[in-house]
Amino acid sequence: MSKLDDTIHRVTQRVIANSKDSRSAYLDLMRREADRRPEHKDIACSNLAHAFAGAMEDQEAMKNRRGPNIGVVTAYNDMLSAHAPYYRYPERLKLHAREVGATAQVAGGTPAMCDGVTQGEDGMELSLFSRDTIALATGVALSHQMFDGVACLGICDKIVPGLMIGALRFGHLPTVFVPGGPMPSGISNAQKQETRQKYASGEIGRDELLESELGSYHSPGTCTFYGTANSNQMMMEMMGLHIPGAAFVQPGTKLRQAFDRAAIHRLAALSGTTQRTLAQVVDEKAIVNAVIGLLATGGSTNHAIHIPAMARAAGIRIDWNDMAELSRVVPLVARVYPNGSGDVNQFHAAGGMAYVVGELLDAGLAHADILTVWDEGFAAYAKEPVLEDGALGWAAVETSRDETMLRPVSDPFQSDGGMRLLTGNLGRACFKSSAVERERWTTKAPARVFEDQSDVLAAFKAGELNRDVVVVVRFQGPRANGMPELHALTPSLAVLQSRGYRVALVTDGRMSGASGKVPAAIHLTPEAKGGGPLARVRDGDVIKVCAETGELSVDADLEAREPAPDREAEWGVGRELFRMMQAHADGAEQGASAMLASAGL
Repeated sequence: MSKLDDTIHRVTQRVIANSKDSRSAYLDLMRREADRRPEHKDIACSNLAHAFAGAMEDQEAMKNRRGPNIGVVTAYNDMLSAHAPYYRYPERLKLHAREVGATAQVAGGTPAMCDGVTQGEDGMELSLFSRDTIALATGVALSHQMFDGVACLGICDKIVPGLMIGALRFGHLPTVFVPGGPMPSGISNAQKQETRQKYASGEIGRDELLESELGSYHSPGTCTFYGTANSNQMMMEMMGLHIPGAAFVQPGTKLRQAFDRAAIHRLAALSGTTQRTLAQVVDEKAIVNAVIGLLATGGSTNHAIHIPAMARAAGIRIDWNDMAELSRVVPLVARVYPNGSGDVNQFHAAGGMAYVVGELLDAGLAHADILTVWDEGFAAYAKEPVLEDGALGWAAVETSRDETMLRPVSDPFQSDGGMRLLTGNLGRACFKSSAVERERWTTKAPARVFEDQSDVLAAFKAGELNRDVVVVVRFQGPRANGMPELHALTPSLAVLQSRGYRVALVTDGRMSGASGKVPAAIHLTPEAKGGGPLARVRDGDVIKVCAETGELSVDADLEAREPAPDREAEWGVGRELFRMMQAHADGAEQGASAMLASAGL
């Protein structure tokens, strides 16, 4: 294991310094919360009776405090294939708890929307703020103060960040995240991508497209592309919040069941101690490790928003400058679809997170000394899980089993990380370089300005975009309409690119972890609403998007122009219920959260 890289050390020390006051205040609060936790003897008997009434066979154990009581916060629903396996988890986790003299109760459920279902639809405008809603639901679940440890059941895009933010406000408790695993692989990603582009260009019909999509998303389990959901699981490994190696083991297998048992047994062992609480595990080094994992694996751009938000909930300040500086020294060692051809099942089979962690630690590119939920520390996450005589065990991963997906630090796919910061007179934006061919990292072309993604698709179908073009989609920021993902634009823009045009997207919206091969400057801040620079751009303005130099600029005197008027907020599909969150949300770089901003965090 090599000495920690100097840049990673410097960035970490800067994060620690910038977080000094807020982190200290957070840890003081957690100490006070631990001290004020009521003992059962101090709680009114009526209150206890309410808490125990539904516990059935566990009532006696809970009444007599025979062991710790674990609170399960579940995001189960079967609209999400990833969360469908959680259906039987409450009964199973209770059985696992009883094996070690503990009890478990479902403390509460959280909403969990599927961005795949709402992609390109009006409901997507609720997506980002569902993260705040999940955090609030987690807070409600744990506010009963009846629990000695927390098991968080969540996988997908906003769910894990929301669970994390909510649970961190109860950070005096030990907490383990319990994933469910990816579905088996379906049709090849290349075939899926080709079919989408054929549909976008009118070569095939809807029936053929639907059959292709059903071949990709076909059974319970996480979608197998490396989007936000699977990036979440990577980050939980990099932060030490999983049982080591839990991220990408498929549902319904004996190995998956062994992980679930181990998670509850581990929580029972940690409960009642003051060691390895969530507040202790999620520190500045753990947050930096999450960023490093994101960069090394080409993970979801959504985490440029989620990581700052999760960090704030723990009193930690990290920004895009920190992430960009880390990206300069963290090599890209994994290519998983949409950055490569193989999916997360193939990634896991090639060595997966165990190989990535091992390579990063050996090269001094990750913090080895983070506190994890596991006794052996972060080094344990550099081994892959196996079943040994029916019991959970771990084995070393010496080499990559597929160098088209995983490469050593000494011979990476790219010498720097998968994301870049762009700045200029249009503001600050993120660019996912790992998914884009280097020859397309620079685009300079006239702008075509839109305020709705449906208008982009209409212009594409009408042939109006058959040229070199920078497509601007504005008023898509958190305060304008909740910052929806614009992933539905990818197939059409990819068709333009395949026709030989230089194409790029500039938006104050999001593109998700599946943003693909089209150059995109996303999460642009300040957003257009309220008069940001993007509101002053006009059709024909020449925009430069350059990941090589980090430039995002327009050849126009923006100050001399009046901004376009703010779009009027639309009603329907529940969007009006989230107006308060939109009105109070802060910028994308801060995490785009109304809840954290309102709380002064």
